[in-house]
Amino acid sequence: MIGIDTSIMIRYIVQDDPDQSRLATKFLESRLSRTSPGFLSIIVMCEICWVLKRAYKYKKSIIARVIRQMLNSEDLIVENSEYIWEALKAYENGNADFSDYLIGYGNHHQGCSLTVTFDKNAADEAHFRLITEKNVI
Repeated sequence: MIGIDTSIMIRYIVQDDPDQSRLATKFLESRLSRTSPGFLSIIVMCEICWVLKRAYKYKKSIIARVIRQMLNSEDLIVENSEYIWEALKAYENGNADFSDYLIGYGNHHQGCSLTVTFDKNAADEAHFRLITEKNVI
C-alpha cells in the first residue's frame, strides 16, 4: 500500500498543471491496483474537499461525486470509509462543510454522544451542539 498526498490527488482530479498532472496520472493509473492500492487518509479527504471548494470553486455536487469515486475505487483504500460514507450522505443533503460531517461522524464512531461547536452551520447537523451563553452543556 502506498500513501497518497493531497497534491497528487488534486493534480489528477483537476488536471491543471501539465507536468504534475501527467506524473500524477501516470503514477495513479500504472502503480495502483487492487493488490497494491493507494491509501487516502481522512486528512487528505478533508484537504481535497477544501481545495476543490476554495481554490477551484467546485460545486458541492461535483465534490460529492469526486468523494464517491474515491470511495468506490478498487485501487484506493480510504481511511475509516465506513463513516466517510455517512459523512458524504449528510454533506450532500446538509449545509455544513464536508470536514464538519467527518468530525461529527468520526467523533460519534469513537463513542462521543455529541460534538460541541461555535459553528452555526455545523450545529444544525447530526451529532453537533452549538455552545452559547444560554446553552453551556
